[in-house]
Amino acid sequence: DVQLVESGGGSVQAGESLRLSCVVYGYTWSTYCMGWFRQVPGKEREALASIDNVGRTSVADSVKGRFTISRDGAKGPLYLQMNSLKPEDTAMYYCAAHFVCFRPPPLHPSHYNVWGQGTQVTVS
Repeated sequence: DVQLVESGGGSVQAGESLRLSCVVYGYTWSTYCMGWFRQVPGKEREALASIDNVGRTSVADSVKGRFTISRDGAKGPLYLQMNSLKPEDTAMYYCAAHFVCFRPPPLHPSHYNVWGQGTQVTVS
């Protein structure tokens, strides 16, 4: 089974940066989409960015220009570089994956069927 493990969350001041990482275990897919999402209690999960196995990306308008998704090679860790953080970025952040992808890589959470446990980001 594929497992995703996120790390890199923490507490920062507004204006600072964080880089989240997501390590994939049990990976055997030749094609895939991966994405970053966040959720605040009581609200729907929000899509942030996605990437496919050849590096095509999609980024939500809400974080475009501040957040960047990347991957260290086709099978390396997934990253989310977050700059100029704001208090409203406070949330639990999740990475997710699916072996089926489209062009551009989907942003909607319903596309993804493997999820990590999340890492908390708090901005004050």
